[in-house]
Amino acid sequence: MNEIIYETNAPKETFEIGRKLGEKALPGTIIAMSGDLGVGKTLFTQGFAKGLGIDEPVNSPTFTILQVYDSGRLPFYHFDVYRVGDPEEMDEIGFEDYIFGEGVSIIEWAELIEELLPPETVFVKIEKDTEKGFDYRKITLDNFTEQ
Repeated sequence: MNEIIYETNAPKETFEIGRKLGEKALPGTIIAMSGDLGVGKTLFTQGFAKGLGIDEPVNSPTFTILQVYDSGRLPFYHFDVYRVGDPEEMDEIGFEDYIFGEGVSIIEWAELIEELLPPETVFVKIEKDTEKGFDYRKITLDNFTEQ
């Protein structure tokens, strides 16, 4: 796997990494995000959406599982599967229709449904290390190919 590591020291830097990846995203891009509560998964996703040209507010769809945004250059599907009890629940919302469609998908808490993800999925892990500072984040991209 091709691994890239970024280190950020401010929330705006995490946002910017997401934005730059959003600018490069192609139809069919699938990003599986992992990281503890409060590490910046949604902030990264907001930057990614901005990179797609989406100006509307982007929030984590914790209670709805999926939020669809059509106002950017590509359809954007933002999943938060934190409350999914069984990966089979994803069939009920048409998960495969979204991730294998012409849009771009980000899946927060993707480790909960990892068996449903195709091999080309890009994995993004965000970690904090308070010894390096309160706002420090290590962002690891796995299976990422520079477009």
